[in-house]
Amino acid sequence: MHYTLHQLQVFAKVVQLKSITKASEDLHMTQPAVSIQLKNFQDQFDIPLTEIVGRQLYVTDFGMEIYQMAEKIINEVYSINYKTMSYRGDLTGRLQISIVSGGTYIMPHFLSGFLNKNKGIDLVMDVTNKLKVINSLKNNEIDFALLSIQPDGLNVNEEILMDNELFVVANRKGKTSEKPLTKSDINKMQFIFREDGSGTRYVMESYFKKHNMQIKKQMALTSNEAIKQAVIAGLGVSILPLIGIRNELLNGDLKIIPAYGFPIKSKWRLIWLKEKKMSPIAEAYIKYISENKGVILKDNFSWIEKFNHKK
Repeated sequence: MHYTLHQLQVFAKVVQLKSITKASEDLHMTQPAVSIQLKNFQDQFDIPLTEIVGRQLYVTDFGMEIYQMAEKIINEVYSINYKTMSYRGDLTGRLQISIVSGGTYIMPHFLSGFLNKNKGIDLVMDVTNKLKVINSLKNNEIDFALLSIQPDGLNVNEEILMDNELFVVANRKGKTSEKPLTKSDINKMQFIFREDGSGTRYVMESYFKKHNMQIKKQMALTSNEAIKQAVIAGLGVSILPLIGIRNELLNGDLKIIPAYGFPIKSKWRLIWLKEKKMSPIAEAYIKYISENKGVILKDNFSWIEKFNHKK
């Protein structure tokens, strides 16, 4: 056998993401290039590693065994690199974080300074929905999770990063009045939801349930970005976090509709398991956040306070 480290890395990424398309995006390769590397790796085995059923990629039992060994090899190679850098006095290793999609508007700002100071750290950040983030945390697969809702049944520590406010939003043609929408007004509106398992969906449904409201669901989409475009196109209204609609508000593509019980308020929180044995990198990151949170908020999110004063 003459497989390469690159082939192992490509195969591992395909297994992790269950998709050649997603693997190519994550590896910054073209889909044909990923397919070629996967085929070259497969050709060295008589037993299939993956199979396609319909349009879905599945990993065989044999493929999972090879994947587990490939991960060990890849991790050992990383260890060699980290060990070399640690001898130079650098902080080295992996920092693994899982965040909900809304967190993409804030998490990079809380990471950039830390990563720029510590070039030996490899960031692995998974962007997914609330349920998958919680499962990754529960299974001890990550160092930290970023959520706007504290998970039930888990013994965790947390660092509050900032407030999270959600508003009813419509496109520029959306009808507004000086008085906030009543529950009756909201009941008549066509709402665009996030998919099951998302934090935004959970907040919306909790609000409607709390106020005994029967909402008309126009459609369900898999990202806040898709919802924004649907609202701009006039397909309905939605409930979105202020942090993610700054540009659309400034451009006039979206507007906030004053409504009964809004904004819905929560907190963006960085969470980790209490019983987890923290790596030196994870401990250093917690210290960095604690010491620099105020500056990060002032430099990157002061616009929120200004915007609130305008309303």
